[in-house]
Amino acid sequence: MEPTLKPISLTDAAAERVKAILAARDEPAVGLRIGIAPKGCSGNSYIIDYAEEIGPHDEVIETKGVTIVIDPGATLVLIGTEIDYVEGKLHSGFVFANPNEKGRCGCGESFTV
Repeated sequence: MEPTLKPISLTDAAAERVKAILAARDEPAVGLRIGIAPKGCSGNSYIIDYAEEIGPHDEVIETKGVTIVIDPGATLVLIGTEIDYVEGKLHSGFVFANPNEKGRCGCGESFTV
């Protein structure tokens, strides 16, 4: 049996940040939900939220001790994406390295595939 390609992978820094975010939450969550929404000048934006439940068509990834729930409409766009967590002097946050992106807007808020 061949290994299944996971749509998303996490760096160690991203996995640790997700664990910290979920542990600090007052109400339990099954994991982190990743999706895509129409937004910005390039057309799409990544959405990150708590996964309150797992829907029947959601893709579920278990990696590095973290549960990632992917919205059904985002799976194909996210295949091969690596999520990192970066802390800088002026900005901290999750960074998506998505090989399916064809372009980004100037501010980096949205992308096109």
